Amino acid sequence: MTRTDKENYYLDIAETVLERSTCLRRCYGAIIVNNDEIVSSGYNGAPRGRKNCIDCGICIREELHIPRGERYEMCRSVHAEANAIISASRKEMIGASLYLVGRDAKTGRYVEQASSCPMCKRMVINAGITRVVIRDDKTTFRVVDVKDWVEHDESLAGVFGY
Repeated sequence: MTRTDKENYYLDIAETVLERSTCLRRCYGAIIVNNDEIVSSGYNGAPRGRKNCIDCGICIREELHIPRGERYEMCRSVHAEANAIISASRKEMIGASLYLVGRDAKTGRYVEQASSCPMCKRMVINAGITRVVIRDDKTTFRVVDVKDWVEHDESLAGVFGY
């Protein structure tokens, strides 16, 4: 038996968390880890007290044929990263890593080139998280230095010469 490396260990836990997702389109799980301790976890689903998409039986973004990466305000869900951040104190997140795994709800395949949406990126930055580790397949992943999200501000694309 071979021992799982630490990055995949935490990604496996985030992948287990995504099994609680209530989205009919994409299931995401996230955990925040600091000093080798899990600080919090989150998955995507409707806000507390509201009906989940799996309960309604409809994904409005799918019904309206909204492409991936667009019109997030039409989604009922709070994203996995946001839910993990909401569940942690800022002091526990400063210098932490966020582990993120996404799967297609219908096929079960990993989401290709998964990434945090622009709003979640801003929350990750403000939370003080320094790295985001994103699973590409069962054993490979990408590590994003959050400083890159700060320095390459996509909200300024085409503005002020950026």
